[in-house]
Amino acid sequence: MGKSPSKAESKVLPILPLANPSVLLPGVTLRIPITDRADVAAVLAKIYSRATTAKPDATITVGCVPLNSSLVSKDGKLLLDEGDGGAKSKGGTIYESNPGIAKNKDLFGFGCVAKVSGVQGRRQGELALVVEGLHRFRIVKILQEKPYFEGMIEVVNDEVNASNTEVAELFQHLKQLSRELLALVRLSSILPRSPSVSLSPIVARRLELYIARKNIEEAGSLADFMANVVDCTHEEKLRILAALDVKERLGRVVEVLQRQIQGIQGSTRITVTSSAPPSGTFDIDRLRKLQQEALFRRGTNGLPGSIPPGFPGFSGGNQGGEEEINELDELKKRLEEAKLSPEADKVAQRELQRLQKMNPAQAEYQVCRNYLENLAEIPWSKMTEDHLDAATLTRAKKQLDDDHYGLEKIKKRLLEYLAVLKLKQAANADLDLQIKQLTVAAAAGAKDEKAEDEAEKPTLKEPGEAESKLLEKKRMVDKSPILLLVGPPGTGKTSLAKSVATALGRKFHRISLGGVRDEAEIRGHRRTYVAAMPGLIVNGLKKVGVANPVFLLDEIDKLGMSNFHGDPSAAMLEVLDPEQNHTFTDHYVNIPIDLSKILFIATANSLDTIPPPLLDRMETIQLSGYTTLEKRHIATRHLLPKQITTNGLASDLVQLTPEVLDKIIASYTRESGVRNLEREIGSVCRSKAVEYASAKDTDSLTGYNPIVSLADLDTILGIERFSEELAEQHSRPGVVTGLVAYSTGGQGSILFIEVADMPGSGRVQLTGKLGDVLKESVEVALTWVKAHAFELALTHAPEEDIMKSRSIHVHCPSGAIPKDGPSAGLAHTIALISLFSGKPVPPTLAMTGEVSLRGRVLPVGGIKEKLIGALRAGVEKVLLPEGNRKDARDLPVEVLEGLQIMHVTHIWDALRCVWPEASWPGERRWGAGGFESRL
Repeated sequence: MGKSPSKAESKVLPILPLANPSVLLPGVTLRIPITDRADVAAVLAKIYSRATTAKPDATITVGCVPLNSSLVSKDGKLLLDEGDGGAKSKGGTIYESNPGIAKNKDLFGFGCVAKVSGVQGRRQGELALVVEGLHRFRIVKILQEKPYFEGMIEVVNDEVNASNTEVAELFQHLKQLSRELLALVRLSSILPRSPSVSLSPIVARRLELYIARKNIEEAGSLADFMANVVDCTHEEKLRILAALDVKERLGRVVEVLQRQIQGIQGSTRITVTSSAPPSGTFDIDRLRKLQQEALFRRGTNGLPGSIPPGFPGFSGGNQGGEEEINELDELKKRLEEAKLSPEADKVAQRELQRLQKMNPAQAEYQVCRNYLENLAEIPWSKMTEDHLDAATLTRAKKQLDDDHYGLEKIKKRLLEYLAVLKLKQAANADLDLQIKQLTVAAAAGAKDEKAEDEAEKPTLKEPGEAESKLLEKKRMVDKSPILLLVGPPGTGKTSLAKSVATALGRKFHRISLGGVRDEAEIRGHRRTYVAAMPGLIVNGLKKVGVANPVFLLDEIDKLGMSNFHGDPSAAMLEVLDPEQNHTFTDHYVNIPIDLSKILFIATANSLDTIPPPLLDRMETIQLSGYTTLEKRHIATRHLLPKQITTNGLASDLVQLTPEVLDKIIASYTRESGVRNLEREIGSVCRSKAVEYASAKDTDSLTGYNPIVSLADLDTILGIERFSEELAEQHSRPGVVTGLVAYSTGGQGSILFIEVADMPGSGRVQLTGKLGDVLKESVEVALTWVKAHAFELALTHAPEEDIMKSRSIHVHCPSGAIPKDGPSAGLAHTIALISLFSGKPVPPTLAMTGEVSLRGRVLPVGGIKEKLIGALRAGVEKVLLPEGNRKDARDLPVEVLEGLQIMHVTHIWDALRCVWPEASWPGERRWGAGGFESRL
C-alpha cells in the first residue's frame, strides 16, 4: 500500500457546498463567492461569535464539499452510464449558480477541511470567502441542513511509505511529466496560438523549481497541486479528491497529465508547421516578435485554478488577460469620474497609455498603476456643501456654546469666519454668473464674425481677458484662513476644531505633527524611491474624499527642525501660505493640488519652538486656560454627566455641589485645562459606583446617599495636594495682599508681602525666591517712599533720611515657589508706607500694578486670573491700574458682582483708597497742581 489512512479523527464541522466545477484540494486556495449565499453568511456569523472568545491565533476551519456528478458515484467510482438525467440536471443547472440551496443527497461523499483566511472584494457583488485546503475528509453523517450544513466527518491524513517501489516510481513519473508539461508550455508561449494551459515563462520556471524541491513524503500534496494546475474535468477532480490512497491518486493524476501533454504536443506541431518559413529555418527575429506579442496578449494570465499561498512569486486565482483588461478599463473609468484638473488629466492619460503597453510582469507596471490609483482617489473637484443658510450663524453659535464654555474670543473669530464664508459664496455665485455671461457673449461674437468683413471683424481678446480676471478674483475669494490655537494642554483646542467642522457640515481630519522629522512625510516621497507614497496632506485628502475639509494640524510646535532628513517646518510653509497653497505640489503626485479650500486649524502649546516664517503665515488665537469659575461650569455641564454615564450610574445617583467642585478644582487639580479635573471627578464617580453596587447587593439602597460632601473628598481623593491662600483675618502694619496671575497650574491667587524693620544702617534684605524684576520693583518702591518721606509725614524735615538708623526685610511667603514680575510694585510701596507710618492695611483689600519713579501706576497683565483668585481667597476690594480698566470689561459676572474694583493712576490715588480718612501733607499738592515728584 502506498498509503494507509491514519487513525481517523472525527469532528463536527460546518460544511459549505461548492458550485460546479469547483473542487478544493489540500494545499490549494479557493475563492467562494458569497453573493446570495445565506448558508455562508450563517457560517460567518457563527465563526465571528466564536472568534470573540477564542485565542487570537486560533485557526478557523470549515468543510468544503463539491456537488455530485452524474458520472461519478459518491465514493469516487466512475459510473458506466450517465445515471438519472434528472439528477444530472439538478446538480449541473439548478445548483451551479447557487449551491446554497442544495440538499443532502446532492453532496459528494468526500471533501476538504479548509482554513478560513478572510473575505476579499471591493464591491458588494464581488465579495468572496477565501479558504485554504488542509486535509481530506469523508462525510460520516449530515447533522443539519439549515441554516447551513453541519456534519460529522472523519479527517484523513496522508501517510506515504517511502520504501514502496510502486509509489516511488509513480512519484518520479509524475515529476517527469510535470517538467515536460511546463517545458511545452514555455515553448508554446512564443507561438501565436495559445495552449490550453496558459502560463507565462517566468511563472513556469518558478513552478519547475517548486516541483524539484518536493520529495517522496510529499507525493500526495504534489499530486493535488498538479491536479489543480492542469486542465481537469469536474469528474476527474472528484475522483482525485476521493483517492485517499496515495498510489491511486498518483495514478489518476499521471493519466490526466499524459492526456494534457499529448494535446499540447499535437497543437504545437500543427502551429509550428503552419508558421515556419518555407526555407525550413525559423527566423530568430520573428520568434522574438511572436514572444512579445504572446506576452502582451496574455498579460498576467496564470494557471486555471489556484496556487498554494506559499508558492513564490505567484498570486494564484483565475486571473487572466481579460480580467486585467477589465481592471484597466475600471481604472480609466475611475480617473474620468475623479474630474481631474487639466494638468492632472494630461499626466494621467500619458501614464495610462504607458500602462496599457507595459508587460504586467515588469516591476514598473505596479508602480505606474499605484500612481494612477492615487490620482483617482485624490478629490480634485469634489466638495462638501457648507450648511450656509439663514440660520447658519445661530446654529453654529449654539453648536460652539454647547460644546465649549467660555472661550469667547475664539468663538467670535470662528463666527466671523462663517459669516465671511457665507458672503464669499454669494460673491462667487455672482462671479459665476458674470463668467457665464462673458462666455455666451464671446460665443455670440464668434458666430457674428463669420458674417462680417475681415477688416471689421471683432476680436475676442478683451472678453477673454475679462473672464481671466474674474477667475482670478474668484480664486482670491476662495481663500480660507489658517488659524493657530495656542494654549496649555487640556483647554479644548482639538475638540474646538471638531466643533467647527460639525458646525460647517464638513469632513474632519486630524494630522498629528508631533515627532514628524522627515520632510517627505509632509511633501511625500519621489516616485524614484522604492515604496514611495504621498505625504500626510495628500493622504488626508484621500481619506476624507473632498477638497474642502477641516484639517487639524495638531501639535505644530513639536514639528521636527532641520536635520539630515530635511526641514519639515519649511515644508509646511507652502501648505500654510494662502498665497501658495492653491498650487501645492506633492513630490509623489508631482502635480499642483489646490489646498486653498481647506480650513486649516493648527494647535500648539507654545510659540517658542515655531519658526518665525511659519508663525507669520498663521493667525494666532490665544487660549489662556480656564478659570476656576469656568472649570466649575464645564464640570457641571460636561465632565460630571460624562463620568456618571461612563461609570454605569444614573444622573440622580451622584450629586456634587458647587462647593465640592470648587474644592476639587482648588485643592486637587491646579492646571490650565480640565483633564485632571475629569480624572478626579471620575474617581469620585467610581467611589460612588462601588458604594451603590454594595448597597444594591446587600438590599440596603435606602441607606445610599448620592450627595458627595466636603468630608467625603478626603476619603475618596486623599490628602489635599494644594493649599489655598486665604485673606488674613487681622491686619498689621507692613503686611499687604498682592495678586498673582499664575500660580501652580496657571491659576490666579493672592500673594502676601511682608515688610519688617529693625535697627540698622539702611540695609535692605529680600527673601522668598524673588526674581530680578521683582527685586527691582522693591528698589523702585523704596526710592519713591524715601523721596516723599516728608510729604508722607514719615520724617520731620525734608532732608531727613528715613533709613538712616534702620534696616528693612521684605519677604514673600511660599519661599520655595519662584516669583517674578513688576506687578507687585504698588503693593510694595503701600507696604513700606504702612510700616513706616504704623497704619495697617485692611486685610480684605488687594492690589496690583507696576510703579514708576514718578509714582505712576502702570498697567499689568493677567487681570482676569488675578481677580478670580482674589474672589476665591475672600478679597472684597481690589485696586487696579487705570490702564487695566478695559480688561475689567471681559470679567465674568460673578467677579464683577463679588468684588469692588477701584482704578488708580498714581500712588496718591491708591493712598486715598487704602486710608480714605487719613490726611497726608503732600496729598493736597498732588491733587491741586498735578505735582508728581521732585525727581
